[in-house]
Amino acid sequence: MSWSWNSHGLPFLPGNTFRDVTKSAFHRPQTLKYKNGFALPNRPTVGIGRDPLLSEQLIQQEINELFSETPDITYGPADQRMYENFIPAHVALDKKVLRYYAYFVEDILNSPEEEYRVRPVVIYYYLEDDSMCIIEPVVKNSGILQGKRIKRQRLPKNEQAEYYLWKDLNLGKDLEVFGVKYHITQCDAFTKEFMESEGVIVNDPVPEPVDPYSKRHTNPQPYFTTPSEVDNMYRFLTMDRKVLRFFALWDDTDTLYGEIRPVTIHYYLVDDTVEISELHEPNSGRDPFPILMRRQRLPKKIKSETFPSCVMEVSKDDVDEYYSPRDFQLGQKLRILSRHFLLYDCDGFTKEYFQKNHPDMDMKPIEVPKKDEALQDKKMENPPYNGFGSLEDSLQNCLSLIPKPPKMNVLKMLEKDHQVLRYSAVLDSQYPEDQGRRFILSYFLSTDMISIFERPSRNSGIIGGKFLEQTRVPKPGSTVENPEFYSPADFAIGATVEVFSHRFVLTDADRYVLTYLESNSSQIPSQTLDSLRQKLGVATANNQAADESGEVAEASS
Repeated sequence: MSWSWNSHGLPFLPGNTFRDVTKSAFHRPQTLKYKNGFALPNRPTVGIGRDPLLSEQLIQQEINELFSETPDITYGPADQRMYENFIPAHVALDKKVLRYYAYFVEDILNSPEEEYRVRPVVIYYYLEDDSMCIIEPVVKNSGILQGKRIKRQRLPKNEQAEYYLWKDLNLGKDLEVFGVKYHITQCDAFTKEFMESEGVIVNDPVPEPVDPYSKRHTNPQPYFTTPSEVDNMYRFLTMDRKVLRFFALWDDTDTLYGEIRPVTIHYYLVDDTVEISELHEPNSGRDPFPILMRRQRLPKKIKSETFPSCVMEVSKDDVDEYYSPRDFQLGQKLRILSRHFLLYDCDGFTKEYFQKNHPDMDMKPIEVPKKDEALQDKKMENPPYNGFGSLEDSLQNCLSLIPKPPKMNVLKMLEKDHQVLRYSAVLDSQYPEDQGRRFILSYFLSTDMISIFERPSRNSGIIGGKFLEQTRVPKPGSTVENPEFYSPADFAIGATVEVFSHRFVLTDADRYVLTYLESNSSQIPSQTLDSLRQKLGVATANNQAADESGEVAEASS
């Protein structure tokens, strides 16, 4: 027992032993209390005999100090070195690609002309994830399936599940992938700079061997002893996809419903064929297939025969001369299949071709005659407005077969939504029964529309309500094609507004009307503003203030 027991005549029994004789309270503190009928735990603040307890904050602080202290003897001192910010590979190496040029040799079997072919490829190495792809450049008319040979992936290096890395690539080395050996010959400047920055010595470029098949076809051996007049193969290789384009006018006024129509004449240099197509405007009602003459060779001179003959189609034996590029001179009229065409312009490639091959021909465009120009620039006139719906909606039926809603000023509708100018008006009519009819005219700033509502009056016999729904009201005297609509500048107190043959006289307005018009005073006439100020009493209040200031000035003097 850590303390001496002093019996003071009391038996040594439970309840008769005390640590401090000066203490009088030895009960345990309450740990449960009731609040609003619910039992709630109560954390005691003192112990038995009202001994002070350590607060939880001090206890937690001591625990944290114990856990924060790391014995240096066991674990050593903490590492206080500064580390650089970590940048992941997909961020640091994003869009950084190494490019190598290589080739592979393809064996040709069962061919007496060649044994192998040298096919160049481009190898791309993506530093982001060490993936690679191999692409073979496409050669026109090669007859070989070219393009992407190996899609982007990690290429296996050996049977031990190892993959090729950028360290394994260098000039002069072989890259064997899926049974094909690619010999690297060259790389670009970025690849060389990256390899040298990583400490890799880049080898010297290796010359790419000459493909015997391409060399033989570039300089073909002569297959004949006598010179050939026309080499169709050479002409196909040099003139394929080269077309002369002329712009002309087809004069068809000789027929009953004929007119002058614009056409395009294409002359194909590869086989001296000609094609003519019409230029149709949208919604012109013409044939949807604009080909006027299919692609064919046009005979210029046909052999003369003494005996009449009838053939279904003219053959080469019946023609002395076909049309050539020299026959298409700008400014001249051509007669093609009994039709007359006036050439007036051509495209840029056609001009360059004539400057190079036929410099003696002047290919300057000519001005289209006024009659033809008027026919070219003539547009379909819209039918007159029939009065149904708005003018913009009716116009859409003339622009397209399936009408679209007219374009609206969305910004104006958003800025001035729910902004309405309201005026009081009376009906100006020659009939006595219309006297005293009162109306409210509302002008919507978001759509520039006007609506009129009739105020009901007792014992008048006229039912009030909507007199005019929201619509744009044109001014009297404006044309139907170019109408001029009412605006807030036209609504002055005392002014007469004519709405579809009904005359209304404005008598009053809201104060918001004056506030809005003063904020846009540069667009509103001064007469309109003065009439509103006079009606709403703003000008009178200003005059009274001016008079009072004058009287004060005289009294002070």
